[in-house]
Amino acid sequence: MSKLETLSRIKEIGIVAVVRAKDAKEAIEFSKGCIDGGVNAIEITFTIPNALEVFRELREELPEEVILGAGTVLDITTARLAIMNGAKFIVSPAFDKDVAVLCNRYQIPYIPGCVTPTEIVTALEIGVDVIKVFPGSLTGHSYIKAIHGPMPYVNLMPTGGVDIDNVQDWFKAGVFAVGVGSALVKGSREEITEKSKQYIAKIQEVRK
Repeated sequence: MSKLETLSRIKEIGIVAVVRAKDAKEAIEFSKGCIDGGVNAIEITFTIPNALEVFRELREELPEEVILGAGTVLDITTARLAIMNGAKFIVSPAFDKDVAVLCNRYQIPYIPGCVTPTEIVTALEIGVDVIKVFPGSLTGHSYIKAIHGPMPYVNLMPTGGVDIDNVQDWFKAGVFAVGVGSALVKGSREEITEKSKQYIAKIQEVRK
């Protein structure tokens, strides 16, 4: 899958499930719950013990339409390991120039966390295609329109502060997609599947 195809798929799905778990087994169950409910963009965070094991197992089992990405990537070593093990996009809580350059080299989307206009412009100048507005709970959905005033071309993906009650507000404000962690990825596999369906339905509704 090319970089452009990955970005297009994330935008089409509209939501990236941010998976944090106590171990690889739990992370795999959480991920499958999201996928069962139609959330086919999964961010496996490197706070999970043996995160690479999660990549290897999911990559073998899942259909091609599922996009696996790596989250909480803080350095180029972690980014390279993730890419070698099948990560199709890389997410960081903050912008890192070296990670951006590495991802550009391998044509892998890099989605760094930024808040201020200065951080956003710095990331754009290095070739970042999508900005993770993090934490979204700090800014609120009104921040999206504020940034799009002077920079209407910026693709913004808030993470943190997005839940089932406000997800439509974020899309009405003009987001590229949203990242959702514990508001989605928590509970049993069946509960996560049901919540995933609810998120997908709300996103599709607001996009109409």
